[in-house]
Amino acid sequence: MISDLTKSQFQKFRSMKRAWWSFWILLFFYVLSLFSEQIANNRPLILGYEGKLYFPTLTFYDETTFGGAFKTEADYQALKSSEAFRANGGWMVYPLIPYDPLSSDWEAEGPPPHAPSSEHWLGTDSAARDVLARILYGFRTAMNFALALIVLSVVLGILIGSIQGYAGGKIDLLGQRIIEIWSALPFLYVVILMSSIYGQSFMILLLVFGLFRWIGISYYIRAEFLRLKNQTYVQAARAQGARHVGVVFKHILPNALNPIITIVPFSLVTAITSLTALDFLGFGLAPPAPSWGELLRQGLENLYAPWMSLSAVIALFLTLLLASFVGEGARAAFDPRVQSKS
Repeated sequence: MISDLTKSQFQKFRSMKRAWWSFWILLFFYVLSLFSEQIANNRPLILGYEGKLYFPTLTFYDETTFGGAFKTEADYQALKSSEAFRANGGWMVYPLIPYDPLSSDWEAEGPPPHAPSSEHWLGTDSAARDVLARILYGFRTAMNFALALIVLSVVLGILIGSIQGYAGGKIDLLGQRIIEIWSALPFLYVVILMSSIYGQSFMILLLVFGLFRWIGISYYIRAEFLRLKNQTYVQAARAQGARHVGVVFKHILPNALNPIITIVPFSLVTAITSLTALDFLGFGLAPPAPSWGELLRQGLENLYAPWMSLSAVIALFLTLLLASFVGEGARAAFDPRVQSKS
């Protein structure tokens, strides 16, 4: 059941046009990025051969499927110019961007990086890979990382903060001292150490970030639990014999989530910025994974090819701007302190 207060807060957020439309624009582009393989790929969307239809972006097909001799993946670029393929009724429909973010276009004229053209709308990077395809896939990677990190940090922060705030006393004091020691660990050194031992990967970065990003959320939850556990309705629930779990999840936690709702969009901004910074420094995702930070680094190394860094900067700026607008709207609608001032 959604309370009348929550409904009114949501309606207030919806009435803020800038925040509301920013949310939908960001959501639209994220959902669009989930179908990146159908938008930017060097494999055809649909392929016809001998009266049958094939979908290479969804399924693996070896060369023997199209008259080849090997079990390796079909070379669709070679098939496109093959007379035998066309003689058997072969045809292809490519995605809007007919380039994969990991494959190089060595047929382009001149050495890479190539300037923007009708073939590569945002040019290519130093390895002749399409910049627009890498921007699109990089956006999906950044958003997936940020959303996964938010879920992990919120779960850990709520769990630890609620235990501290509800239990209080020595448990709260001991928890605070442990958190202070843990938060003093040098984050960048931990990332370098973990990467050198286990390698650079999406999951390693997510784990390391998750081990530190829950701390701020636990502070909010702990403060809310310390404030709410002495409220009259909580005392009444205890007097009626409600168990601790019921008191926490039914009476305190739903009323303690407002600060979390207001900081989630800003956590998205922080996560994307941190991943981009680590990729720029070379401690993020392992090459050749598409990344905005890696494009920024290439732009710095190739100052005569500004389209790489400029494309990444614009994409990063617009994403963070939209997320910030959503965060401002959420804070104005859901934060009771802001509502009391207005």
